[in-house]
Amino acid sequence: MTPPSATNPNSGQDPGSPLRRLLQAGGALFVALTFTGCGCSDKDGSNKMIVSVRDQRLLLVRGGKPVKSYKISTSKFGLGDRDGSYCTPLGRMEVSRKIGDRAPAGGVFKQRRFTGEVIPPDAPGRDPIVSRILWLRGTEAANRHAFARCIYIHGTPEERRLGTPASYGCIRMGGRDVIDLYDRVGLGADVFVVNSSIASARAADSASAAAQAAAAAAQAATTPIPASAQAGNSAKPAPPTPSPTLTKRRS
Repeated sequence: MTPPSATNPNSGQDPGSPLRRLLQAGGALFVALTFTGCGCSDKDGSNKMIVSVRDQRLLLVRGGKPVKSYKISTSKFGLGDRDGSYCTPLGRMEVSRKIGDRAPAGGVFKQRRFTGEVIPPDAPGRDPIVSRILWLRGTEAANRHAFARCIYIHGTPEERRLGTPASYGCIRMGGRDVIDLYDRVGLGADVFVVNSSIASARAADSASAAAQAAAAAAQAATTPIPASAQAGNSAKPAPPTPSPTLTKRRS
């Protein structure tokens, strides 16, 4: 287990310091007030990502159809959302921020800023965040601390370790793979982290969508038609009543 005094590689801050504790104490309130959605009006509702902890792969899905699969790494400390645990949280999250638009593959980031340094894959003794950052915001109780914990999808130079749990809580990808994913998805895109296989997750998602469609169809079939609408469809207008003939009476 990482010693309490170790620096969190996701944020570059000491998790045991008073500053770190103060920032995290206000993190939940900041997320609730500022990031109720993705903070954008044009939320990406077409793309979603399924991250399988079992498979150590990320599948990009667009319009219900698989687009591309990537090798990834989740946390070597397991699953969870407790602060300081370095675990990967489960459940639905959203892409809240995208960082690194013009950085080259292998570009090194420190505290979410490109330093100007570029390193090759598997550079000896190096394990910084590289290439791109997709900062995630939790949407459920099981991942409500994700944003404050600096949980990202990001590039790693340790590409030899992809396919096995190796991170400190984030979802790691190869440098060029994360650039490819970054260019395909927008702010607000859903990220589902599951402890099952991608095949199981997709089957469950399809079953859920089918159940919702069936429920909607049943609801539409059983919704009564308003009486006014029925009358408008079936009633025929009555013929006009002839005006009575007025006879002038003599006086």
